[in-house]
Order: sequence, then C-alpha cells, then structure tokens
Amino acid sequence: MSESSPLAQIPYTVRRSDRARRVRVNVHAHSGVEVVLPARAPERAAAAAVSELRPWIERRLLEAREVLAVVAARAGTVPYLGATLELVPQAGRTRVHRSGERLLVPAGDARQALERFYRRAARSEIEPRLERAAALTGSSYTGLDIRGQRTRWASCSASGRMSFNWRLLLAPERVLEYVVWHEVCHLEVLDHSPRFWALVERRWPGYRADRDWLKRNGATLVL
Repeated sequence: MSESSPLAQIPYTVRRSDRARRVRVNVHAHSGVEVVLPARAPERAAAAAVSELRPWIERRLLEAREVLAVVAARAGTVPYLGATLELVPQAGRTRVHRSGERLLVPAGDARQALERFYRRAARSEIEPRLERAAALTGSSYTGLDIRGQRTRWASCSASGRMSFNWRLLLAPERVLEYVVWHEVCHLEVLDHSPRFWALVERRWPGYRADRDWLKRNGATLVL
C-alpha cells in the first residue's frame, strides 16, 4: 500500500503487522520509506509518524542516496573480502562460478544468482575462521547458520548456535574476522557489558576500527 503525506511531502509505503506493538518507520536504500503499523492502528498514525520524524527521515534518505551512489560506482564489479571481482555475464548460465578475479554470472539481472553464490561462499569462509577462533579460546559452538538478516551481522544463542550474515563477505576480510571473534567472545559473555568488550579487546586488539567501519559502511554491503 502506498501513501503520500502532503504535510511531510515524503512518499512512503504502509505495512501492517500483527506483531508490531508500536508505529515504526524504516528507511531502506532501495525501497525508500516504510511505515510499519500495528494491526489496529489508524491510517493517520502513519502520516503523523512521518511528519514527526521528518528531519531524521531526510537524513536517512540522504544516506540512502549516498549508498546507492557507492553501489552504482562499482560498475560491473562486486567486493569480496577486500578484493574486487569482475562480473562476466554469460548467456545460458544459471549458476555463478568464480575464475580467479572474475565471476562468471548469468546474463541479465544476476543478483539472485550472486546471492546464492555468496551464501555458499560464506559458509566456506566463515566456518574455518570460527573453528580456529573457538579452538584458540578453548570454547565450542553448537552449529552455524548462514542468513541474510536486515538488522544483524551475526548472533550467538544461549545454546552456542552461531548465525552469520552472508553480506559480511562484501566487507574487508579484517571486518569479517572481527565479527567472528565478537561472536566467539559471546560464548563466554552473552551480553555487551564492559566485561564483554574487555574480552573482545584482548582477543581482537583494535576492534573499534573494524566495528566503526561496519557502522559507517554496512549499508553499502548489498549487491
């Protein structure tokens, strides 16, 4: 459903959610402004939220335009753990194949095939790093999932099951290493208390630079 608020003059879409307990506004680089309404909230609540949050929304939209510019500037290439891989379209191809610094991809819109490639590669890149970090700390995890979360790069459950976002492969290798160590530290300390961050500092010195890089550039890690 699409709406437009004359007061805010910002186009937005409305999505109702049975799980939402309050009005929420999301700004996405590719799809624009989305207002999430609880199932029983009145329609006017969406316009009111957009009006109230207009300065914040405008800042996020500016950031979104900058993200799209970064992605557009790649011009036929994709990042892979700090390397730049050239995309080579091939008619009739359905599966992405890496050949040195080139990715052979389906002709046309190859994003879905590329995502499948990155998801496969994520397990092979992350699992050995995770195994090594766990072995060095004498800890163990119970499983590894590769996902495409919108708001999380990784997580560690109370049972020790790990989940990593495949889009981390679009970041520099050191950033991926930091996230792996971050989650391994959660095997000992589940929260983000000072004790946790002290543990991260001991095991991955200089982690702040990698954490800050991810905060600044995370939105550009898209295909």
